[in-house]
Amino acid sequence: MTTKRDYYEVLGVPRAAPPDEIKSAYRKAALRWHPDRNPDEKHSAEEKFREATEAYSVLSDPEKRQAYDHFGYAGIQGMAAGPGFEESIFEEFSDIFGDLFGFGDIFGTGRGRRRTRAHRGHDLRYDLNLSFEDAAAGLNTQLKIPRLELCETCGGTGAQPGTSPSACRKCGGRGQILYQQGFLSVTRTCSACHGSGQVVMNPCHTCRGGGRVEKSRTIEVRIPPGVDDQTRLRISGEGEAGMHGGPPGDLYVVLRVKEHAFFERRNADLFCTLPINIAQAALGAEVLVPTLNGKEKLPIPPGTQTGAVFRLKGKGLPNPNGGAKGDLYVHVRVATPEKLTREQKKLFEQLASTLEAENEPAPRDSGFFQKVKDIFS
Repeated sequence: MTTKRDYYEVLGVPRAAPPDEIKSAYRKAALRWHPDRNPDEKHSAEEKFREATEAYSVLSDPEKRQAYDHFGYAGIQGMAAGPGFEESIFEEFSDIFGDLFGFGDIFGTGRGRRRTRAHRGHDLRYDLNLSFEDAAAGLNTQLKIPRLELCETCGGTGAQPGTSPSACRKCGGRGQILYQQGFLSVTRTCSACHGSGQVVMNPCHTCRGGGRVEKSRTIEVRIPPGVDDQTRLRISGEGEAGMHGGPPGDLYVVLRVKEHAFFERRNADLFCTLPINIAQAALGAEVLVPTLNGKEKLPIPPGTQTGAVFRLKGKGLPNPNGGAKGDLYVHVRVATPEKLTREQKKLFEQLASTLEAENEPAPRDSGFFQKVKDIFS
């Protein structure tokens, strides 16, 4: 003989737990042990689900709970819920059983005719390719979107004008059919009417009974400046039309931003590498650096080494969420000439005779290594 566990122990709450805590504990248990969530342990999940539901049916009722607290199981004989629990439990947790698992009445106690349920339209996705420059500057663009819209001939009913859908014979107009599944009497969506409770006997010639037709719509979309690759823009209400009075879905525009040939992006900041010759590095110079808005002058101080990084404030990308623009970081690389003219070679030989050649390895904590670490960190 199987011994029942204490109802408070089943839900994991103290005996003095308030109703809200008991309700919350049952919600967690129902989500965890629902048989559809545990296909590999269906039998044990059914038992634990039934146990939790039975516990809640008693502890959520003040009269039954008082009798249970005073006399235990003997006090609720003839009162406690068994298989085929009260309809109010399903109604209270219809967000779990109805929407999440697709059950209309998990306890099989629904009465009357099921109201036709509105269905939200599907969301749509559109991949938009952008150049780096367009993504940086932002733009207005037009997109041609194929989507399902309500049929204008029948107004979305799917039936010929002058007629209306009829109650489904298979489910009796409820949209669901009752099945026995272990200890549960569960309902599944009717395969004949797909849950609407209605069938179209005289289909509309335009939409062939579907209630929606495929059309292409051109919509204008604003791309904010500074957007990055894989950014998703949500255009509310521009998805597919809903059914039975349901709202339309949304359109998600996914941006594909091409890489730039010169700049590397890190959030709103830009990075680039600028080669300079030996004379510019040694003597100093003023060079022109490309930016997204033309060229900017950059002073190179005398004695500049490979790896030096210079910052041009505000010359990066706009922040698509507002705020200050990013910066442009210029990494200097001193270019050594591979071929020299006779005159250049002679000049370098003269220079070499005046310079000391140390040729000692640089320590790891030297400024050179630190600059390299800063660049690639």
